[in-house]
Amino acid sequence: MRSRSTLAALALAGLCLTPVAFAKPPSDLAAKLNAHSGQPLPIESIDDSPLPGLYEVRLKGGNTLYADANGEYLIVGDLYQNAKDGMVNLTEQAANARRQALIDKVPEDQRVVYKPAGKVKARLTVFTDTTCPYCHKLHAEMNQLNAMGIEVDYLAFPRMGPDSDAARQLAKVWCSDNRSEAMSAAFRGDAVDAPASCDAPIAKQYQLGVESGIQGTPAIIFPDGKMVPGYLPAKRLAAMLGIDPSGES
Repeated sequence: MRSRSTLAALALAGLCLTPVAFAKPPSDLAAKLNAHSGQPLPIESIDDSPLPGLYEVRLKGGNTLYADANGEYLIVGDLYQNAKDGMVNLTEQAANARRQALIDKVPEDQRVVYKPAGKVKARLTVFTDTTCPYCHKLHAEMNQLNAMGIEVDYLAFPRMGPDSDAARQLAKVWCSDNRSEAMSAAFRGDAVDAPASCDAPIAKQYQLGVESGIQGTPAIIFPDGKMVPGYLPAKRLAAMLGIDPSGES
């Protein structure tokens, strides 16, 4: 039997939504939601939604709910628009846009960047952990990705948290004079030389990952903010980016 939340999502999917003027959410909606829930919800933001009378409630960690103005009814699931070209996942679109906006704020000098020798055709941002086996597998195809014109920017996401051994290893990478060489050395299992004291942004990037809905590594972020969790072969990534796997223009 389908859950109520699934049925609610399907019911919304059958609606043909029309553009509406977005209204400001009620100022007391968060308080009403907490009053009804019995315990405080980890609310990050509340915005209007394309469906009149429903408000998008964004929780810390990336989950999204929809609530009425009184905070009495909640829908757990994605909101779809029955558009001319098929179903459009509006919840996913909004999450992608928020994720990309957060990632765009990270300057290049706080990333570990692997650039192609020639023209950059696309850029992937990857949250990584040097102790993650599938991150190793993806990194082993770095030359192949670069050869196809794909730039890869690494951000740190130590799976066991910002105080873990993995976090300390990543800090050494970020503190190295040549981060890309240090990252490759770490993936090979070689020692990484770095200053004894360095202000590496590992904890900050870990928190960014949490806010972006990252739960594991590798987490691959496409130019539109779409997230693909886990390893994908280089040629598959190229195809998803609309790039000829042969590397030809």
